[in-house]
Amino acid sequence: MDPAPRPSVIALLGNPNTGKTTLFNALAGMRQRVGNYPGVTVETKKGQMVQAGRTYDLIDLPGTYSLAPRSPDEMVAVDLILGQQPGEPRPDAVLSIVDASNLERNLYLTTQALEVGVPVVVALNMVDVAESQGLRVDAERLSKQLGVPVVPIQANKGKGLDRLKQVLAEAVAASHSLTTAPFPEPFEREVTHLHAHIGGGVAPFLVRRLLLDVGGYTEKSLAAFHHDLPDDVRSARQRLIDAGCGVPAVEARARYGWIRQVTAGCVERPKVRPVTWTDRIDRVLTHRVGGTLVFLALMFVVFQSIFTLARPLMKLLGAGKDLLAEGVRGLLPPGPFTSLLTDGVLEGVGSVIVFLPQILILFAFIAILEDCGYMARAAFLMDRLMSRCGLSGKSFIPMLSSVACAVPGIMAARVIENRRDRLATILVSPLMSCSARLPVYSLLIGAFLTDGYAWWVKGVTMFGMYAIGLVLAPLMALLLKRTLLRGETPVFVMEMPLYKWPSLRSIFGRVRESAWAFLRRAGTIILAVMVVVWALLYFPRTEPEAQTLTLLDPETGAVRELRVEKFDDHVTALDEQVDALTRKAKATEGDEKERWEKLAEETKAQLDEVNGEWKRQSVLGRMGRAIEPAVRPLGWDWKIGMAAIASFPAREVIVGTLGIIYNVGKVDADEIRAAENIGETPLGKALRKASWDDDPKRRVFSVPVALSLMVFFALCCQCASTLAVIRRETNSWRWPAFTFAYMTGLAYVGALVVYQVSRLFV
Repeated sequence: MDPAPRPSVIALLGNPNTGKTTLFNALAGMRQRVGNYPGVTVETKKGQMVQAGRTYDLIDLPGTYSLAPRSPDEMVAVDLILGQQPGEPRPDAVLSIVDASNLERNLYLTTQALEVGVPVVVALNMVDVAESQGLRVDAERLSKQLGVPVVPIQANKGKGLDRLKQVLAEAVAASHSLTTAPFPEPFEREVTHLHAHIGGGVAPFLVRRLLLDVGGYTEKSLAAFHHDLPDDVRSARQRLIDAGCGVPAVEARARYGWIRQVTAGCVERPKVRPVTWTDRIDRVLTHRVGGTLVFLALMFVVFQSIFTLARPLMKLLGAGKDLLAEGVRGLLPPGPFTSLLTDGVLEGVGSVIVFLPQILILFAFIAILEDCGYMARAAFLMDRLMSRCGLSGKSFIPMLSSVACAVPGIMAARVIENRRDRLATILVSPLMSCSARLPVYSLLIGAFLTDGYAWWVKGVTMFGMYAIGLVLAPLMALLLKRTLLRGETPVFVMEMPLYKWPSLRSIFGRVRESAWAFLRRAGTIILAVMVVVWALLYFPRTEPEAQTLTLLDPETGAVRELRVEKFDDHVTALDEQVDALTRKAKATEGDEKERWEKLAEETKAQLDEVNGEWKRQSVLGRMGRAIEPAVRPLGWDWKIGMAAIASFPAREVIVGTLGIIYNVGKVDADEIRAAENIGETPLGKALRKASWDDDPKRRVFSVPVALSLMVFFALCCQCASTLAVIRRETNSWRWPAFTFAYMTGLAYVGALVVYQVSRLFV
């Protein structure tokens, strides 16, 4: 039986802000997916369109202003359209999306697509916006003069899509003759000469780009196979200069000259340009002072919403995770498998899922702001500040987003077209203090900077922890842009799109994609890491000497003795005893209540001591002792070092790990946030009393040690989710490894300096 024929492929091509993504979502519906090509950092969406019972594959290419590739990212669109992308067939048609209100500039990209040799259909989008400006485009006449089908549509309202689908199906079935904008005869002569020299294996379109794009990606890639090509290209360009056809100016003159010819008589313009709502709003939103104030107020609303709206859902998810873990413990006998499921798998998955509400809320806001046209104004306002750090205004939003969580902040860097700027933004965004650092700051500030200090010291210290990231992130970006990521800094060109009502369908689609990508990619990585940490804390299972426990039945008063030989049995028996005593205390009053509460506390202390000894003899505990010489200059002992190691997958882990090490049981990060006097909590008291093993009279924790630990956490990349997302966004393990290395080194040096200097004054 012959294999079924592959579906025809249609590639969507267009400038940014032309509604290309909205049109893709409208055509593909829910039949879409996201994927990266090998070695590429820009995602390409794929979907399917059904027309007259036939299925067509859709590929949404990255938004671009030209098919002049300047990086491997931008080369994706060219390679795919030419059929040179490995694993992808050549498209059977190209759908060029054009903004009707900015016709001539948008058609520049279309003229390049016409030269590729693939059938082209022009979707004339935003005709309603053009009409609101007094512009009327004769689509039928434009189609005749341009030589390709032109279909007027309103993608955000679904108007004209049925006609567009029909025309696309007809274009796929039709033959196509190559159409090019008329270039001067000397230029065409040089193209013919170069093509003959290189050989027929290179598409004519790339030969044109070879001449036109000085220092472009085409020239660099072809030079690897033709060593004498650079000299030939330089000679050809010099001959063009002598003939008055110097590049790249000849391309703009030829294309825009031809565009004026084919659009002649197709566009009806008003005699006086009307003042639109966009003009009126921009007078405020792009004003240096007024616009900045509006931006700051809007960002406050966004992040306040993230913390307030997400918190109930986060607590609900956390409670569900704990309830599920308790259910598993009740169904399965104690042992390694039960511990793996509860402490490894459920804790690992839960630590990721708990951030999902923040992801959803933040990306919903970003999608709304982008879709309505405001995000371009925010980038414009921040460009003056960010440009001094080697970045553009587009880097500000991802960095600010990282204050809530670095994961969505890094993912938000996709809006940055320039690869170096995008990569620099990704690498410095984790320096911003995220919400996961708050429990550490709150614990140490509350425990050591309360008694004897002025009321404002706590607030200033907390602000200082956030200021570290706010100051160092731009400085590190500047250093990266002058070293590893140096190169020509592109001029920041930002098109101000018209304001429009955001599409709920588009927003929902983007939020859904972001949530799924977060869970599928980052979740799997952190799950694996948490399982590894569980194993390091659980093994080698050196069991203690057998002990006899004396257990009391609070209901009957009966006393029984239980022989235990394993940690699991010891922990389970004491845990059940604590629960029974606690229930009895709740059911009584007066002196009896106090008696049962005291017995429960004493039993819990035994349980905490057993758990603490279990963790101390684990592989992770031994690692803590091994690294103590390295962390002593920071003021830390092996216990703090062990807690820091355990917190590398997720920095919140340190709170619970310290609780286990100092025999106060499980401590939840939310308990630390909610405590009125953290210094009086069991963990706060334990930290104040902690002493060095080799000098029991000397306390471990002090103000310099607390400051050292906070600075370390402010600068260190202790988050497997962040590293996983960096891997996902850069499509390489090199950059997450670099991020981990430079941030850990920076954190160590910062903690060392803070401890050694502060101990001179405190």
